[in-house]
Amino acid sequence: MLSSPASLGTRAGSDAGSSLSPARMGHLREQAKDLEGIFLNTLMKEMFSSLKTDESSMGGGFAEETWRGMQAEQMADAIARSGGVGLADALLPDLIAAQEAAQNPINPTTKPIGVI
Repeated sequence: MLSSPASLGTRAGSDAGSSLSPARMGHLREQAKDLEGIFLNTLMKEMFSSLKTDESSMGGGFAEETWRGMQAEQMADAIARSGGVGLADALLPDLIAAQEAAQNPINPTTKPIGVI
């Protein structure tokens, strides 16, 4: 399911009540989009690697392999620019939680629950 770029990070609970600065939230959104772009690029390259081109009119070879790599990058970029597939939306809450946990480390003098 494609989502709009404007909806990234606006899902209920994704950044509501976060202790992170708006600049940091923007940075995390960009990181989530970048990770989705990497995933889409890898997905497209794998999709094209399964095509049997040695028997086609293109004939295969190094030039076609190079062209297929560029085509995969452009297709992945077009999907990401149109809103992606929702992976960034799914990753953002976890990135926020990880950043908040890093900013608020557990006090080492406090024992975890259940430890005597």
